[in-house]
Amino acid sequence: MVFSSLPFLYVFLPLTLAVYFIAPKKLKNTVLLIFSFAFYWWGEPKYAVLMLVTITFCYFAGRIIERIRETRWTKPLLIFSVAVPLGFLAVFKYADFLISTVNGIIGADIPLLKLALPIGISFYTFQALSYVVDVYRGDTPAQKNWINLAAYVVLFPQLIAGPIVRYTTVAEDLEERTHTPEKAAKGIRRFVFGLGKKVLIANVLGSLVAAYRESAEPSVLFSWMYAVAFSLQIYFDFSAYSDMAIGMGKMLGFRFLENFDYPYISKSITEFWRRWHISLGTWFRDYVYIPLGGNRTTKLRHIINILIVWALTGIWHGAGWTFMSWGVYFGVLLILEKYVFGKALEKAPKLIRHFYVIFAVVISFVLFNATTFTEAWNDIKNMFGMGGLPIITDDTVYHFRSYAVILIAAFFAATPVFRSIGKKLEEYKLTAVIEPVLLAVILIVCTAYLVDGSFNPFLYFRF
Repeated sequence: MVFSSLPFLYVFLPLTLAVYFIAPKKLKNTVLLIFSFAFYWWGEPKYAVLMLVTITFCYFAGRIIERIRETRWTKPLLIFSVAVPLGFLAVFKYADFLISTVNGIIGADIPLLKLALPIGISFYTFQALSYVVDVYRGDTPAQKNWINLAAYVVLFPQLIAGPIVRYTTVAEDLEERTHTPEKAAKGIRRFVFGLGKKVLIANVLGSLVAAYRESAEPSVLFSWMYAVAFSLQIYFDFSAYSDMAIGMGKMLGFRFLENFDYPYISKSITEFWRRWHISLGTWFRDYVYIPLGGNRTTKLRHIINILIVWALTGIWHGAGWTFMSWGVYFGVLLILEKYVFGKALEKAPKLIRHFYVIFAVVISFVLFNATTFTEAWNDIKNMFGMGGLPIITDDTVYHFRSYAVILIAAFFAATPVFRSIGKKLEEYKLTAVIEPVLLAVILIVCTAYLVDGSFNPFLYFRF
């Protein structure tokens, strides 16, 4: 079940909210746990037990680590407590990738496990790990109530696509949170706008991406349309789910941190990654980069730390060499900005800096979306006229005319333009009149699209 589906919008979410608000205060976390587990069971029943095992293991690990923190057994227990959830992740997400790599290197014929990827395992594993590590560091007391910890890990708004929520950011909310009409209204607003971004922008861009792959008349211009469309699609797809998750969190009284901050307005790759998938970037910073020594070390060691973090960032997104290369690609750019051309970049005109970021990111997502290096290289060659394709074809013209409006709309929606318009409307006291109408229109149009069975993929299911 995905957020942009009719069963979720008109059955699961209203039913959950109704039962949640009727339930007495002491039972609200239990209600959330039951409905969150049902949400996960709907999409992945056979792996729901795996998630419960991870939660229970981390619950007892946290309790024991807190109890023996001052002894010599604490660090070995932490290593074991981290290794077990990571082991689950490795088996289900990376086993076949590793087996295929070994088979290719030594010519073996080790059979693949062919295990299905549990939905959201990358997200809930990182959340469970952050809890255990934070208890070890003394940043938070161990949770004494299993239901509260389970509700944190399984909480359905952020279960399948994030943002990655740290236990320390919601620990107080798990124990005591307030519910007000104002919070609920803000949550509904954020959710509906996120739904609009997903259904009306990301899904439409996704159909253009699919059309490129299916085209019998590709061209240089169509290759660029594809690259730009996918770069925008993945942003609107993922940021829309973050918006919906944050909105539902507000409805339920939780405070989830922002996950995107208009990354395409960045003037460097360093800035881009401060604005893109913020929860993942800060997770790797706090739990991998800083423990490795961060930048408080030699220049060589700092470079190695960056490459390690970005190789892991890439492989977190998917079990494949293209994903790892995508991560290393950004790691190399960050190193170059830090040690080679960063100062020159700061002095360059803003337009040049923006162009550099957009160009680098668009190329990166061509690699990200490719299933093989050969496919990625062919796509890039086509973009630069080295693939023997014509500059433009009738098919290209047709698709450009069909998608020009959505591409332009997505371009502006990826900037703070509409946010600025909203602030102006607030200044003139027009928000109270326009916003309810706009939200109703978005919801009605999205519903019409979904009833029609329109293209509705979800890119982050594979993570």
